[in-house]
Amino acid sequence: MNQLPNATVYVIDDDAGVRDALAWLLRSRRLLSELFDSGESFEAYISRPGFEVREPSCALLDVRMGALSGLALFDRIVKRGLLPVMPVIFLTGHADVPTAVDAVKGGAFDFCEKPFSDNALVDRVEQAVAHSAAALNEQRQGRQLQRRLAGLTEREHEVMQRVVEGLSNKQVADGLSISVRTVEVHRARVFEKMAVKSAVELVNLLRGLDRV
Repeated sequence: MNQLPNATVYVIDDDAGVRDALAWLLRSRRLLSELFDSGESFEAYISRPGFEVREPSCALLDVRMGALSGLALFDRIVKRGLLPVMPVIFLTGHADVPTAVDAVKGGAFDFCEKPFSDNALVDRVEQAVAHSAAALNEQRQGRQLQRRLAGLTEREHEVMQRVVEGLSNKQVADGLSISVRTVEVHRARVFEKMAVKSAVELVNLLRGLDRV
C-alpha cells in the first residue's frame, strides 16, 4: 500500500490505451497519476515558470513516441535538474532494451520491458516514489542548512571554519588575533545558529551539505 498519499506518477505515453491502463493500475495501489500524450506536452508542463517538484513523484516514460522521443525528453529532464527528486522509469519494447539500459546508466531509475508484470511495475514505481521522497527531504535539509550558513556573520564563518579544522579555541584566537573569550562567544553563536551542540555535529552537518 502506498504510504505517500501526496505522491504523483506522471505517465507519458502516446498510446491512450496504455495511459488508461497504467492509470487504473496505479489507482489500485492508491497512487495518483497525471497523464500526458506526448513528450512535448510533458516538457511544456515542467517548463512552466516556477515549476518545482515539491511532493514525491516519478515519471513513467515510453521510449518510443512522436517527434520528441522518451530519450530526448529524458535528456531535458536531466538538464532541468529534476533528478533525483523525480525518478524516471522507462517503458520499453524488447528492441529498445539496450537503449534503456544506457539510459539507466545515465541516471534513469529503471526500465520495464513490455509486456510488463503489473505488480513488478508498481513495486518499482513505489520504490521510485520513496526514492523521490528521500531526495526531496535531503534537498530541503540542504536548503535549510544554506539559510543557517547565510545567517552567520563573517567572523562567525571564520571561527566556524577553524573549528571544523579541529583547532582549539586558543589556536583560533591566535590565528585571528582575538581573545580566547571572543572565540568562545563566536563559537557558541555558531553552534546556536547551526543548531548543533558540538564540533563533531557541526562537521557532520557540513559534510552532509557536500552531498546535497
